[in-house]
Amino acid sequence: MLKTHNCGELHPAQAGQTVTLAGWVHRRRDHGALIFLDLRDRSGIVQVTCDAQQAAEAHAVLNAARSEYVVQVQGVVRARPAGLTNPNLPTGEIEVAVQSARILNEAKTTPFYINEDSDVDEALRLKYRYLDLRRPAMQHNLILRHQVVRLIRRYLDDRGFLEIETPMLIKTTPEGARDYVVPSRVHPGEFYALPQSPQQLKQLLMVAGFERYFQIARCFRDEDLRADRQPEFTQLDLEMSFVDRGDIMALIEPLYTEIIETLGSKPIMQKPFPVLTYAEAMAKYGSDKPDLRFGMEFADLGDMAKGSSFGVFADAVAAGGQVKAIVAPGAASFSRKQLDDLAEQAKRLGAKGLVWIARKEDGTTRTSAKALAEGELAAIFARTQAAPGDLVLIVADANANAVARSLGELRLTLGRQLDLVRGDVHALCWVVEFPLLEWSAEEARWSAMHHPFTSAMDEDWPLLETDPGRVRAKAYDIVMDGWEVGGGSIRIHRREQQQAMFRALGIGLEEAEEKFGHLLEAFEYGAPPHGGIATGIDRTVAILAGFTSIREVIAFPKTASATDLMFRSPSEISAAQLRELHLLVDR
Repeated sequence: MLKTHNCGELHPAQAGQTVTLAGWVHRRRDHGALIFLDLRDRSGIVQVTCDAQQAAEAHAVLNAARSEYVVQVQGVVRARPAGLTNPNLPTGEIEVAVQSARILNEAKTTPFYINEDSDVDEALRLKYRYLDLRRPAMQHNLILRHQVVRLIRRYLDDRGFLEIETPMLIKTTPEGARDYVVPSRVHPGEFYALPQSPQQLKQLLMVAGFERYFQIARCFRDEDLRADRQPEFTQLDLEMSFVDRGDIMALIEPLYTEIIETLGSKPIMQKPFPVLTYAEAMAKYGSDKPDLRFGMEFADLGDMAKGSSFGVFADAVAAGGQVKAIVAPGAASFSRKQLDDLAEQAKRLGAKGLVWIARKEDGTTRTSAKALAEGELAAIFARTQAAPGDLVLIVADANANAVARSLGELRLTLGRQLDLVRGDVHALCWVVEFPLLEWSAEEARWSAMHHPFTSAMDEDWPLLETDPGRVRAKAYDIVMDGWEVGGGSIRIHRREQQQAMFRALGIGLEEAEEKFGHLLEAFEYGAPPHGGIATGIDRTVAILAGFTSIREVIAFPKTASATDLMFRSPSEISAAQLRELHLLVDR
């Protein structure tokens, strides 16, 4: 080893010891005959000093050192002089008096500062990711990620789970997002797919009798990206035999509690985690991943709107739609421009319009719906519990999804804008009983809300043929601070039920056999009842670290356009490679 100790681990009890350190020059201060360096390695930073009168050769070496040079020093640990300690540094009570030094490697001037937590253009950070990762904040993120994964492995090992790897090259199957495909050289014209998740593989492991499986799994999806998506991502993937929904939830809730309480910096707002049905979550928050760190629940005005003098309300209810409201506390003083901006946001999200009612502190009311009678206004204030100074926002639409989506996003916008979201806690909940299927108007068919291997609620199976939209799934999501961090279900384990599900999805017998024959056949050999869940490692760590983008906790992420600025990929391949793979590029 080129060092005997790590920089960040030195302490006063080691005073008088001779140590050898190696790392990067974090900062350099030259006082002529006395040079101060902050030396950094993964463990942290320590101050080293070099006096020209006591170590002339070392002083000459370090005189040439600059930021990010890699250096090795040998010296004696000593207490810092009185009044010169640094309480903000774990090693701030000591320093190392250098006796000898050498430069292990020089460094060009970096394109951004490593020793400052300054704003740097993300494209530049990603191009020089190996430099960005030197920054202490980024190192903290990846160390936290390691600690989360280590805790997960220990937790599941203690509960009898086996970690089993599954293939990266599988068969393309319709499971939601587009697959990344890999051409086969030895099978011209045929392709593997990179797994969107190990879903079918972990079910087959249950058929194989392993009963408790997990994997820190790499997954791949060719989909449009956003802050919480990457083309390749990592999830905790697990499956259990002979279980029902409650068993999975009873396993994962203590795991997340331990992760947060051991590695996080904020307490959990409510334990045990609240359990909401999908219908409840949509009715109260307009979202299946509700942020429970603040209130502002929806108020249903449908019954009041039936005989309303305001035609927009009455017409929405008559068409089988909804009229719902939220209250923005203290926002009655919003300007007309602020109110117009909220209305425009609602329209962008699918609402036909937004009605606002400001209940002013002086007892007067102003509203965009002039046709509302005084009695109706009073009834709305009573139903919504709007106090003087509050702003009531109402969406009425024949389309219940438009109401939920627009009002739900307005709730989140105003929660942040009015500083209602508690930043000192983590709020977790379960959402259960999702619809099994959702109608795709674009494709004019039913599609699986989660995936086609999710079981229906036992009592809802008869509805699959007659009223598919009413079938509830044995599915469950775990939500943290308004992010879905995990989702799972009890799976179908009988061939006839899986075939019924395929029929509901418009997948015929021949197609089902071609794409899923291996799974259907496996179900005929004694498949046990089983279920599981997958939770996002990237999302979980990002929330713990206080970020909204998972790129901050991934070592080498892609951009929003799925490009790698460091490797400059994706890139073209040579004509020889194309010939070898029997491919022709059609531009």
